[in-house]
Amino acid sequence: MKIAKPFAAAAAIGLALAVSACSTTSAPSGNSDGGAPVELVVTSFGGDWEKAYIEAVVKPFEEEYNAKITLVTLYSADALAQLTAQASAPQLDVVHFSGGQEAIAAAQGLIDPVDPADLTTFDDLSPIATEGLERGEGPVMQVTPIGIVYRSDVIEKAPNSWEDVFDPKYAQHVALTDLSNSYGLLSLLAVNETLGGDTDDLEPGLDALGDLAQSGDAIVIKTSADMQQAFSARDIWIAPYSQDYAETLRKAGLDVEFAVPDEGAPASFITANVVAGRTNSDLATKLVDFSLRPEAQATFAEAMLYSPVNTTTELSSDIADTVIHGDALSKLVRYDSTVLNERRAGWTDEWNLRIAQ
Repeated sequence: MKIAKPFAAAAAIGLALAVSACSTTSAPSGNSDGGAPVELVVTSFGGDWEKAYIEAVVKPFEEEYNAKITLVTLYSADALAQLTAQASAPQLDVVHFSGGQEAIAAAQGLIDPVDPADLTTFDDLSPIATEGLERGEGPVMQVTPIGIVYRSDVIEKAPNSWEDVFDPKYAQHVALTDLSNSYGLLSLLAVNETLGGDTDDLEPGLDALGDLAQSGDAIVIKTSADMQQAFSARDIWIAPYSQDYAETLRKAGLDVEFAVPDEGAPASFITANVVAGRTNSDLATKLVDFSLRPEAQATFAEAMLYSPVNTTTELSSDIADTVIHGDALSKLVRYDSTVLNERRAGWTDEWNLRIAQ
């Protein structure tokens, strides 16, 4: 297993392409005869997600299939941009998306459809994991709800509404997330619906959150690293964000908890997608299938509280009551990716106007 750091990603991917193109001994389905390992270039979100992915998927997959996984840190928007730029000569084998970009990639033929017959886990998967297959999208491999992260050492009673971020007692202690981050967009949509809007009318949410930022009662951050710094060094008490990152903050020693608002919660649905036009697509499909095994799903759940999509996944008693799973997954809101992708640029422009005023 090899990891390409972000600043060296282009060189690493180029090398991977050269190795793939020149190799004459690799078999598309892996070398079970002990020959040279077959390499797959796979995107990662870095950080704790990458650590969990290595433990849950990379190490056991490399051993079982005599493969070599090269991880390249690319967030969803950057991964889609790279796929688009390299459409005629793709250099990635499996790409992970967390913001619905699989809909664009499928429509543009940048990813291959996954045949349910090629997923040994198919019969055990939740419907939310497979509903995109007929559209040519990869399966959902994990889910993280979007709710409210809060300082439990400061806020005694857990927030129970999206409107709690506007409570005057939290003024100057609120963090919002920019729309360049999918978690920021999902949070905006949830607040907007609570205030009476919908995807055809984002004015209620844009106005309310924009005013909160403009008043100085909230800061706006862009990345998960920024969020950690906000809670640890900028006196932030409350923020709409994701359950997986709340767990990351907790493990970093911060007194934080995660609450699902009574109005309901959207979620980030992370998909695993086989890139079109690569020579090792059979092995890439096996890697996607491997990530859906209950053992891999359990590792992610234990490490970062990701909701498993394989219904046979066994959760420890420590997290069983915390992680949303089973039939409860159907209660999480999944917005139409096509609609979000079509309107996101316009929404982002409106957002930027409001926070820049």
